[in-house]
Amino acid sequence: MVHRYSPPLRPIRLSHSPPTQSFIHRRSRWLYTLLAVLGLYIWHTSHISILPHRDPIHAPSLIYNNVDWTRYAYSQYATNSAYLCNAVMVFEALSRLGSKADRILLYPQQWDTDIESLDDRDSQLLVKARDWYNVKLTPVEIPKEGNDAWDGSLTKFMAWGQTSYDRVLHLDSDVTVLKSLDELFLLPSAKVAMLRAYWKLPEQKTLTSLFVLLEPDEVEYQQLMVAARPDHRKKNEYDMEILNSFYGDSAMVLPHRQYGLLSGEFRTGDHRNYLGNALEAWDPDRVMREASLVHFSDWPLPKPWIMWPHKLIGEIMPKCRSGKNGNDDCRDKNVWMGLYDDFRRRRKVCTDRNLKLWAVVDKILGHMRPALSASPRLASSRKQFHQK
Repeated sequence: MVHRYSPPLRPIRLSHSPPTQSFIHRRSRWLYTLLAVLGLYIWHTSHISILPHRDPIHAPSLIYNNVDWTRYAYSQYATNSAYLCNAVMVFEALSRLGSKADRILLYPQQWDTDIESLDDRDSQLLVKARDWYNVKLTPVEIPKEGNDAWDGSLTKFMAWGQTSYDRVLHLDSDVTVLKSLDELFLLPSAKVAMLRAYWKLPEQKTLTSLFVLLEPDEVEYQQLMVAARPDHRKKNEYDMEILNSFYGDSAMVLPHRQYGLLSGEFRTGDHRNYLGNALEAWDPDRVMREASLVHFSDWPLPKPWIMWPHKLIGEIMPKCRSGKNGNDDCRDKNVWMGLYDDFRRRRKVCTDRNLKLWAVVDKILGHMRPALSASPRLASSRKQFHQK
């Protein structure tokens, strides 16, 4: 038998030989290209919105320098001399606190800025608001229906007609503004944002009209003005009731602990409605540090610009309490008295002795308007004079 020669079997290689260096480079280039294309696609699609939209109103909230503040405004109204002074006080505080939004004042169209005499206080204050605090004066027609006079508080509805602004923050004028409120203009869009009337809880869950952040709208403005007419509203129906009927179920609710503190809170012994719970300890100093605004409400005490009966002050004033160490805790009393003292001190902005002298000089400068307009240097001098 002839035996055929068979070569020895080669061992089986269990692993593939490493790819060549050129193949690695080719595969890496494809991977990088794929990642680059994927990155460009993600970047491109992130800038496309499927739904039509406007730039979110709160987008620039972290970069205030990029905000177009001419889109927003603080609003005040005045229907008599006392409330005109209150409005000027609010504008003074906003200016002092560095608020950046515009300021508008709604006032009866029969008023004017021509200072006819040293006793023409309304005209003096209008001019002061305009020239000292950069307020845009907006004369409006105060409507009347038959023999029923228009209720002054309903004038705030005219803020809905300021459609040149994206948002308007209307404040009642019987307040002390403690901090700039500019951050509110940058909240997410809502037709209306208001505060809960916390002092009515838990029996009533209603909104208060002392503080209204609104988006002006001509249609809603007309609807509010119709609802405010004496022949449409009920006998005891005012701005607060009307606004609740319109927005009670849809308004954005803002935190009252920061924006709606009542002065009367320092007189009560039960702070659960304000604090929102029964566990937190009342600390008047911390409450004041948190607050951006205080509304004067101490019924039956009159508003702070009205003379008080001395006997009533003693009855209304917060009382000192026993402290932990046996000492009297008079912080509520001190804070409460401080709020009223501060209001009276700031009210001198309307009764400054130099106001009449300034009015005379402004009247003289007013006759020089043609020359002022032609001379930037003279116009600058007049503005510097107003700011002193």
